[in-house]
Amino acid sequence: MSTEVSNQPPIAWRYCGSQIKLWRTEAGVGREALAKESGYDYEYVKSMENGRRRPTLRLLQIADQVCGAGGKLVAAQEYLKPEPFPARSQEFMAIEAEAIAVSWYEPLLIPGLLQTQSYAQALIAGSCPPLDDETVSERVAARMRRAEALSRRFRVMYGFVIYEAALQTLVGGEEVMTQQLQHLLDVGRMRNVSIQVLPLGRCSGVALAGPIVLLETAEHEHLAYVEGPEMSMLHASPDKVSALTQRHGMIRMHALSIEESAKFIGEVAESSWVTA
Repeated sequence: MSTEVSNQPPIAWRYCGSQIKLWRTEAGVGREALAKESGYDYEYVKSMENGRRRPTLRLLQIADQVCGAGGKLVAAQEYLKPEPFPARSQEFMAIEAEAIAVSWYEPLLIPGLLQTQSYAQALIAGSCPPLDDETVSERVAARMRRAEALSRRFRVMYGFVIYEAALQTLVGGEEVMTQQLQHLLDVGRMRNVSIQVLPLGRCSGVALAGPIVLLETAEHEHLAYVEGPEMSMLHASPDKVSALTQRHGMIRMHALSIEESAKFIGEVAESSWVTA
């Protein structure tokens, strides 16, 4: 089981663009006239009609009006909203939302379910290639909705192990990181959440191999999710899940206890940040 990145623009963009072109042709409106009326460059309108760019609300409104579509083109806006999660991680997010147990190791960043809004904003807004403001806002909001599961699904056990490097990385600035570390301490007091720290230098060979998320479904199926900058894989194979479970177990064995971890996080939060 795996997710793959598609090089094709979203099908909703392509379908909506083709509808604009069909309505425009039927109404006898030239592309140049539509571009002038909407205030866009001719090539920009062409890109939207061909599905290479997401049709904007303004273009939909103007096209609907000049082509006499009676609201049918404007109605497409609902289906053109940015996806709350990247396509390659949507399957994982759906399973995570229903899992009865989640065990998460993260070497470089604070796990998504534990991020504050400011931390998530800094990460997502700093994506490369850059995302438009609407997509950034939708993905930050979606991440915050995911995080609500920790308190809403109080019968689900969430276990997190965070490599020390993630605590020391200054994402969003000193104030954002201080708030983020305090948030870890607050969330760590919840009865269904455990947060442990893996100090630098421990279990280095395994610790630096990347993040691991282990999931147990309501049907007691065990899955494992791994992610990198350009790929992600959701594994269902017992052999692969077993190997990743063993790796996660090794990491957790070398991590500080829950109590020691809380003290460690508190000390980092109170220390002066050192920036190069």
